Amino acid sequence: MRLEQFAYAVAVAEEESFSRAGDRLGVAQPSLSRQIRLLEQQLGLRLFHRGPGHPTVELTPDGAAILPFLRRVLADVEAITAEARALAGTDTGHLRLGATPSLTTSLLPEVLARFRDRHPGLVLSIVEAGSRDLVSSVADGGVDLAFVVLPVDQSQVATQALFDERLVLAVPRSHPLAGSRQVRLADLASMPMVVFRPGYDLREVTLDAFRRAGLTPRVALEGGEMDGVLAFVAAGLGAAIVPGLVLEANPELVGLPFADGDLSRTVALAYRSDRPLPRAAAALLAQVTAEPWEADPRMGGRIRVTGRGATPGRPA
Repeated sequence: MRLEQFAYAVAVAEEESFSRAGDRLGVAQPSLSRQIRLLEQQLGLRLFHRGPGHPTVELTPDGAAILPFLRRVLADVEAITAEARALAGTDTGHLRLGATPSLTTSLLPEVLARFRDRHPGLVLSIVEAGSRDLVSSVADGGVDLAFVVLPVDQSQVATQALFDERLVLAVPRSHPLAGSRQVRLADLASMPMVVFRPGYDLREVTLDAFRRAGLTPRVALEGGEMDGVLAFVAAGLGAAIVPGLVLEANPELVGLPFADGDLSRTVALAYRSDRPLPRAAAALLAQVTAEPWEADPRMGGRIRVTGRGATPGRPA
């Protein structure tokens, strides 16, 4: 078996097409198909459904089970290459970082700006997704590090908690409760709510808060991403439970703290636990864990980096 066969199989799975995968890789389709068949013979498994009954190429159950391992091998090879460059004294390479949408638009730019100042030769790639999807991406090697929300239930993924953040109720400034200092869960009983799409940790937090309070949410709209949810709230379609930090860039919205209930989330960095981190990922982990993350009472308890922290180094 050869590495390019692994890359071919991953590309076909992602593109759901031999022709599109060939275009993406710059490989003629007959050659691509031949290498995939050879890989299947060597593995003794059929990886893809083929035939007129399948207008797009689909993974077989065996193929779906094998795909994470193929991705992991390719990610490990890329990590070896990056580590070799670092050992040779070249501050170049590729750091793949995941983050939830709320962190991508709030805390991440400041963190990455400082990181790039120290490592200007690195290429950074950002994957923006929900916390559950990011944990899976860490496990299969799709990203080196990811800002996620605890808890994480994945044996191959370790986490480093960074800070706890209280969640708030986002409402438009024209809302009757906008002038309140706090809100109670009971106040939400008859309030139209905007709920995130399935897979978002904030969706589960919202629904769980209602369950624990013995309430049933009055869902006005569901299925949105962070930017969409905030826009829907601003348009008056309903209120939403969100992290306070996302409201800094949305002055048309007000964040109301909860007087009851422990509505909060713990943000952490996630990384593979079964192999050493690439140097770039280790440097970012060291920088972020050295940051003095604190709640700023002047900003309603929103999390801020209050200083530059220690000079990052490779974790022990």
